[in-house]
Amino acid sequence: MVHATNLGFPRMGGNRDLKKLVENYWSGKLDEKSLLSGAKNLRAEHWNIQKSAGIQDGHIPSNDFSFYDQVLDHLHIFNVLPQKYQGLQFPLEAYFAMGRGLQKEGIDVPAMEMKKWFDTNYHFIVPEFTANQEFSLRSRKPIDEFLEAKALGIKTRPVLIGPISFLRLGKAAKGQNFDPISLLDRLVPVYETLLRELASAGAEWVQLDEPVLTFDLPKEFKDLYAKAYAKLSAVSGIKILLANYFGRLGDNLDIVANLPISGLHVDLVRAPEELDAVLKVAQDKSIVLSLGVINGRNIWKADLDAGIATVHRAVGVIGSDKVLVAPSCSMLHSPHSLDAEIKMDEQIRDWLSFAVQKLDEIVVIAKAVDQGEESVKAALTANRASMQARRTSPLIHDAKVQAEMKAVTEDMFKRKSPFPTRSAAQQAKLNLPSFPTTTVGSFPQTKEVRVARQKLKKGEWSKEEYEQFIKAETDKCIRFQETVGLDMLVHGEFERNDMVEYFGENLKGYVFSQNGWVQSYGSRCVKPPIIYGDVSRPEPMTVYWSKYAQSQTKKPMKGMLTGPVTMLQWSFVRDDQPRSDTAFQLALAIRKEVQDLEAAGIPAIQIDEPAIREGLPLRHSDWEAYLKWAARAFLLSSTGVEDTTQIHTHMCYSDFNDIFSTIQALDADAITIENSKSDLKLLNAFEKFGYTNGIGPGLYDIHSPRVPTEEEMADRLQEMLKYLKKDLVWVNPDCGLKTRGWPETERALHNMCRVAESFRKAK
Repeated sequence: MVHATNLGFPRMGGNRDLKKLVENYWSGKLDEKSLLSGAKNLRAEHWNIQKSAGIQDGHIPSNDFSFYDQVLDHLHIFNVLPQKYQGLQFPLEAYFAMGRGLQKEGIDVPAMEMKKWFDTNYHFIVPEFTANQEFSLRSRKPIDEFLEAKALGIKTRPVLIGPISFLRLGKAAKGQNFDPISLLDRLVPVYETLLRELASAGAEWVQLDEPVLTFDLPKEFKDLYAKAYAKLSAVSGIKILLANYFGRLGDNLDIVANLPISGLHVDLVRAPEELDAVLKVAQDKSIVLSLGVINGRNIWKADLDAGIATVHRAVGVIGSDKVLVAPSCSMLHSPHSLDAEIKMDEQIRDWLSFAVQKLDEIVVIAKAVDQGEESVKAALTANRASMQARRTSPLIHDAKVQAEMKAVTEDMFKRKSPFPTRSAAQQAKLNLPSFPTTTVGSFPQTKEVRVARQKLKKGEWSKEEYEQFIKAETDKCIRFQETVGLDMLVHGEFERNDMVEYFGENLKGYVFSQNGWVQSYGSRCVKPPIIYGDVSRPEPMTVYWSKYAQSQTKKPMKGMLTGPVTMLQWSFVRDDQPRSDTAFQLALAIRKEVQDLEAAGIPAIQIDEPAIREGLPLRHSDWEAYLKWAARAFLLSSTGVEDTTQIHTHMCYSDFNDIFSTIQALDADAITIENSKSDLKLLNAFEKFGYTNGIGPGLYDIHSPRVPTEEEMADRLQEMLKYLKKDLVWVNPDCGLKTRGWPETERALHNMCRVAESFRKAK
């Protein structure tokens, strides 16, 4: 029998239920008991959804739930708490402090470092290990949640991050120089203990996620995997499904082929070419093969006929009892359900599939192979009609956009003059002081701002009433920036719901969901726009508000745009043409906006590209092609201006060593970077390779409500000057301030501006 399975379910809930739970807990509106009870109810709801859909009992995931982040959960499970958090109340106070920092009554600890989870827009907490790290089973979360589901009559498959991925994704504590993978022999026995306890609780399978197998790994990892999994597989009473996703195994298939595991999951959406190779491994080892044929991180309906054909091939080689039908990866990266999408264009909606619908696709494929296509005839007929309608729809193709793409010339990828010439022209125009201060763009989106936006959408306010409100908010923001002493101002972005969604709403080729939320980090959710067809800009998108803001101050105002690669990465993207083509369409639309901002008198324009590193392929051999078109997309969007117009960009959570030549190729006049949670190590690349344009490393972490002192920021800036030329340094936070409250924002920016002023005097 072919079984339907899942690797993980979105944890936020159909109406962002988890977000509301934890934020009410943080604000004191909810006590711990209510938080835990609400989470328990949410887990039960998600397990029952999967069981009702037909996901096989014993292969419904558990321990995929998290209050903040699954990697952070593992730090608590295995008692990996940095010293600064060990005096806090365990578990919740310490747990949330590690994720978001804590500042209260004599306690002042920052949050831990975050990075992007592989090439997704999800952020994980980076494990921090010491050379003498000791591990123990401090939290029983995986066991407790398995038993919780069992009490509901649902047998689950607990999900754990595999020990090698857990260590490989971590870092050595500050001031220590060792490779965390050296701790593997200490960690594996604790995994063994956990597996034994899961077996005693009644678990038959455990899913060990080892996504680092998509990386280029050192040769010694083959022995490390062999040694670790020999011990883990020896735990009696439980079978291991090793799960790899987000890319191809490649030469790491040799590692997997020799492991004593009972099952292997492969991502056949990202690496369909590996089917024959993994089938041979499964046949030789007589193990279960989990086939990731449904895309776990995009929203288009699957071609069920293609999925059925793939599964039939596998069954023909290894037999039906050895095949699981699965999503390519956890559905954490997919919205909850299409059921709430009642306002979307019906034709486009018919092309989509969210997490709940993906469960149905998995089950249909499994039934078609196991019981014959006649058993799911209606579902297959409807799917074929959707596939055909999408292929031939006139909504998708725009002849004008195609003509503009063909008209792109090489001159459109270059600024008129080199940076030194532009810099002199810009300084003559802007007259900025040394250590110029600015912010990355957005200011706090208060409840009042969100309510105003809802009143407009509901028709309770007219467009004129809404605009007057936004003007008043913008005015207050400008007055504050002037008072605190910022040099390059922004308008605050109060008219924008999201840095990608706002632009998508003003571009042709996009459609929007009502409730298509996915988790970005912690309680932060985003609602990615959906690019369904050729992209174009019908009319200016930001000129009105930027021009208004500039009219309210004599200080220079930055126009704020989102770059083409980030628009691409943070959207659900059409899968019927190369991603590079869609990026270039976006770049042409943004280029027109940049030129209109310049014509409107805006002296500086920031084109944010925080997602360039995120889009980097996981295999080095694929980097060159991606980085070339990513850089060219940014250049196409930014180069159509005069030398006197200052082009800024922003990046966050980037390993800059990996993409430094691309950063240089962007040729931005100033770049602001996330650096506050990275122990300054990211600046090594700027020193090592030599960066000659303006740069603003973030002085403080905006992802935490904690307000750093002047002394702390001054020390940080002083450290930065060891790596950077002071004449090139900008002073700014590490990211936009949208998620912060006004009191903490005012205090932090006040401290930041005072630090910049003190450095000017000392220069």
